[in-house]
Amino acid sequence: MKPRCNTAELFVPDGAPLQDALRRTTHMGIGAHPDDLEIMAYPGIIQCFGSSEQWFSGVTVTNGSGSPRAGLYADYSDEEMQRVRRQEQKKAAVVGEYSLLACLDYPSSAVKDPRNADVVADLMDLVRAARPAVVYTHNLADKHDTHVAAALRALQVLRELPAEARPREVYGCEVWRDLDWMADADKVAFDVAAHENLAAALLGIFDSQVCGGKRYDLATAGRRRANATYHESHGTDVTTAMLYAMDLAPLVRDSSLPVADYVAEYIKRFADEVATRLARLS
Repeated sequence: MKPRCNTAELFVPDGAPLQDALRRTTHMGIGAHPDDLEIMAYPGIIQCFGSSEQWFSGVTVTNGSGSPRAGLYADYSDEEMQRVRRQEQKKAAVVGEYSLLACLDYPSSAVKDPRNADVVADLMDLVRAARPAVVYTHNLADKHDTHVAAALRALQVLRELPAEARPREVYGCEVWRDLDWMADADKVAFDVAAHENLAAALLGIFDSQVCGGKRYDLATAGRRRANATYHESHGTDVTTAMLYAMDLAPLVRDSSLPVADYVAEYIKRFADEVATRLARLS
């Protein structure tokens, strides 16, 4: 298979043949930018880490241009930042023992354009070849346009697959908006305390972001720790790190279900919960 962008790259960290890397994939993350996978798809990464039966493959849809920069990277051009960010993403794929890393290298504008058939076609090729059982992408209430667009493109692909080829689990995970606001019954809560050193290493690799002005390493670890403590008000902590996700599998199983309506129902249940509590205690 060949991605449609001529600067794209398919990277297999352990040197296995590309088709083997795709076939052995069981979990797949589809993220917008370099480092999104390590923030949002960490449940899949640690599920597969060190396993010979389960393998995580990651897809980074954009080239990562336009990111904030400071310090060493203050004077880097967009082209230089793109090269650095891809190299960092490849290093993360090695450390995390990914089966495959696909850097599709599209500009954000292409991903945000629903008429851009190439983005969808590339994702379709990868998903059809890998047939992952579990997929992680951005949550649909994220506040970053490119994140939401990447999730919508991923959902479009998954919904167009034959029923027997669709993943059994699909999750929209936290990056540029956490999911603490969701009603507890709606949250998918992943225990991500395992391999704390691996979590730190994966996020620390992205030096262009961490030293370039955005402490994603500290913020992500802090969010996971806060989720674990604030998850249950009347019980002791059961883990030291927790990641929340929105269950997107119903949207994949029923391709006629409107995406906006599905998300609106989550928001309505949250609003109803708040209103009910206020009424009960007033």
